[in-house]
Amino acid sequence: MILYHGTNVDFGNIDLSRAEPYKDFGTGFYLTTLFEQAAKMAKRKSRIFGGTPCVLSFEAPDDLLSLPSLCVKCFEKPTKEWAVFIINNRNRDFEAHTSPLSNRDNKYDVVYGPVANDTLTTLIQRYRRGFIDEDVLLREMEYAAPTEQYSFHTEAAVAFLKKRGVTWIE
Repeated sequence: MILYHGTNVDFGNIDLSRAEPYKDFGTGFYLTTLFEQAAKMAKRKSRIFGGTPCVLSFEAPDDLLSLPSLCVKCFEKPTKEWAVFIINNRNRDFEAHTSPLSNRDNKYDVVYGPVANDTLTTLIQRYRRGFIDEDVLLREMEYAAPTEQYSFHTEAAVAFLKKRGVTWIE
């Protein structure tokens, strides 16, 4: 399969030490199968940090999510478990790093699932603050149209990515 990473600079090797913490699925290298989604991220990063927007393409095994050598966590759609996982990974004060509902310790080599877009992020925040209950959260998540993401958290996982090229975005 082909995966895309939107960025503001072309680079050769993936350096996990440069990955930002407190992201949806933990500190990692994030990709998508959707070129348009990666291009939007590239433009956003360029607006914020400068540089030139580009989309890097990588080849990964089609059976990546079922490779026995990797510990993989999959969320097929937004669920309460998915929301709690994101809350825990984004929360700077969360301390139960070994919880299966967190990837702060990089226990999962790869995590796959929906992106917490603006609509879903707002729902999660409202749920976390007690403004809506679990039933409302679950019902409203059904109507969101999330895109998907793959996050790579370990060198073992990154080793399965082979860079194919770069597309510069105007």
